[in-house]
Amino acid sequence: MSTEDLGAAEDLGAGEPLLEFREVGVTYGANVPAVRGVSLRVAPGEVVGIAGESGCGKSTLASTVLRLQPASATVTGEVRFRGRNVVDLRWSEVRAMRWAGASMIFQGALHALNPVRRVGDQIAEAIKVHEKSVSSAEVEERVGRLLEEVGLAPGRAGQYPHQLSGGQRQRVMIAMALACGPELIIADEPTTALDVMVQEQVLSLLRDLVAQRNVSLVFISHDLLVLSSLCDRIAVMYAGRIVELAPAASVFGAARHPYSAALSAAFPRIGDPASRYAPAGLPGDPPVPAELPAGCAFAPRCSRRVSECDLVDPPLVSIADLASGSEVEVACLRPLPLVEETAR
Repeated sequence: MSTEDLGAAEDLGAGEPLLEFREVGVTYGANVPAVRGVSLRVAPGEVVGIAGESGCGKSTLASTVLRLQPASATVTGEVRFRGRNVVDLRWSEVRAMRWAGASMIFQGALHALNPVRRVGDQIAEAIKVHEKSVSSAEVEERVGRLLEEVGLAPGRAGQYPHQLSGGQRQRVMIAMALACGPELIIADEPTTALDVMVQEQVLSLLRDLVAQRNVSLVFISHDLLVLSSLCDRIAVMYAGRIVELAPAASVFGAARHPYSAALSAAFPRIGDPASRYAPAGLPGDPPVPAELPAGCAFAPRCSRRVSECDLVDPPLVSIADLASGSEVEVACLRPLPLVEETAR
């Protein structure tokens, strides 16, 4: 990384995470807990998905990495990037980290891009801010290379966002995220507004770029099918907490938490016509953060609910996953047995 503030960060030792959430909580206003005690580690070069319905705290958690949450939010716990707690950094250090250390691909590129500036100028801005010694000619050359890297002609740099298709705009956002060579990219539902064909092109592009550049990726989506094709591990969030953390294939094919299983069942499966025409649904909605029920927040919607679920908010604990040969973490008093999931 090219900035002095980032150079002061601790070197990562063997096995140390690039990004780590330690009991992170985010509360809006006086009493609206959007994120509640989340702990999660992201290793260098790892792709981690965060899944869940709207309102479960996915984007709020991601916003803490780059300090993008509004002034009304109170953050507790630690968000450690390269060994430093982002929550305690000075604003000059946060600005130095953005784009150069960690960058973000926002949902809805048309709204994220400035409509009255050429896309090449918007990509160049991050380079100029973080690498002041680079000449204008070098910046222009790098912008062209970045556009080529994401599958766009360098001449697109002179166009405005409205002159590009949705997929092309999302490629521009990816080029911006890569502009200063970050170690971590956070993608907040970047394919939601795209059709299926363009979505697959963008996902394929991200897979290739992550492999080529060896960057870590945190990918946020409600779509477990997308996450299972892209990620190493998936953290499923509900009502501001992680309720399951497991290898991606385990979450989509053999989920242990009833909520994860319900999300998985909502998507059609190749070779299963019944799932295509009548996918299983999940009744109800996530609870309002300011009005969380006592006990397990998912209990009112859970088919495996027992009386104890209304009294106990279960912690995230490790259980054996014989299918993957590893352990999964599940916050449930009655997790789904592996034998049931294998038989589905």
